Amino acid sequence: MKRRDVYNDIFSARALFIAGLVIMPSLLFNPSTEYRCIQFLFFLLLAWLSGKNVNFFFTILIIAFITAFNLIVPHGRILFSVGAFKITSGALAAGIHRAVTLEGLIMLSKVTVRQDVKIPGAFGELLGESLRIFSAMMSRKYRITRKNFIAGFDALLLDLSNGEILQPAAVKSQTKPAGFLILMLVVALSWLPWFILL
Repeated sequence: MKRRDVYNDIFSARALFIAGLVIMPSLLFNPSTEYRCIQFLFFLLLAWLSGKNVNFFFTILIIAFITAFNLIVPHGRILFSVGAFKITSGALAAGIHRAVTLEGLIMLSKVTVRQDVKIPGAFGELLGESLRIFSAMMSRKYRITRKNFIAGFDALLLDLSNGEILQPAAVKSQTKPAGFLILMLVVALSWLPWFILL
């Protein structure tokens, strides 16, 4: 049995979504860059264990771009210079902090947002539709590689315009007891840095 089949079988979309909402503040309000890096790696591992496609090139590229963009405004101690361009400790730390936060949220969404998630109410329907689109886009990132960067994005936009990815996946599952235990463990591990920081 494949990892993704096990993931779809023991977790319901609703339980995963609620777990994601509980876990998200542990990343967003964590003041430590080091612990945010650990959380990002943890969510990356969870995404892989759930059988989701993880494009390592795309992930590293985003982290590098965000970090480099933050280096434009130098602040803090000068670490080294490349010509007139100065690499400072404050700008580097801020760039890494923001980059791992964004990628951590993306990896968390891969794990906790499924295309069959249903949220009550008109706002819930709109949010659910947005999350389904986002989930579908994340699941198709494997098409985008270094060699077909532009073509990959073009194919993704064509999928969106054709409406092919807007239909929720036909996954009907209730969370198994083992699934609840796993989710509680994941939530506890996600919040663990907070107890270390206290």
